[in-house]
Amino acid sequence: MNAGRRILVAGSIACMALSASAADLQVIAGGGIAVPLKEIAAKFEMATGHKVSIRYGTTPELIKMATGGAPFDLCVVPVDVMKNDAARAKFAGPSAEVARVGLGVAVRAGASKPDISTPDALKKTLLDAKSIASIPESATGYLLARIYERLGITEEMKARVKPQSTPANIVQSVASGDTELGVFLTNVLTAPGIDLVGPFPQELQMEVVYTAAVSVGTKQADAAKQFIAYLRSTDGAAVIKSKGMTPATSH
Repeated sequence: MNAGRRILVAGSIACMALSASAADLQVIAGGGIAVPLKEIAAKFEMATGHKVSIRYGTTPELIKMATGGAPFDLCVVPVDVMKNDAARAKFAGPSAEVARVGLGVAVRAGASKPDISTPDALKKTLLDAKSIASIPESATGYLLARIYERLGITEEMKARVKPQSTPANIVQSVASGDTELGVFLTNVLTAPGIDLVGPFPQELQMEVVYTAAVSVGTKQADAAKQFIAYLRSTDGAAVIKSKGMTPATSH
């Protein structure tokens, strides 16, 4: 066999080995981290040959995904998911923090920006709004409920909040003028069609923390661990930071 033939055969064997070892990772993830996660997954696929399929959901939906019996390999979810005992039992070992992000307010692109610089100013802005897009049944929604309670406006917010099913729907609702304000995670509210007014005042600010863990039922544990390591790598952190979130390696 000549040298060229040997190289061709060796290359073919290497490609077959890569194909044989490539995993098809099934991931469940919070919608608030969707934008950076999609980009990181694409980079990971190019670097490793593994494939990544992601299902997104709110905290209650993610708990159902984790406990419902459908197979998955790992999660990238708000820490609230891990506070559910049944969901936590579906993951092996400790979870690893990936990113965190705080709360903010957005308006339709070009609209005047209300004052949210102090707790009293934020309270007035929220009460003055005729409609607010948010996702009450989510990790973010739970934090907002605590803030509304601190401000003494829980009942008033019930009449103003127009629940949305996904973060993308919040952006669409505000951009179209269907709702006056978007109140959610600041990274989600940095999108075409809307303007971020700013983050909540420091006295009230809270963060949603996203954490990753491997499923106890996975048959792709090594690849799942590789993906989590990539999320927390310098490359992964750079993407997370570029999308308006704080990577775990930055604090």
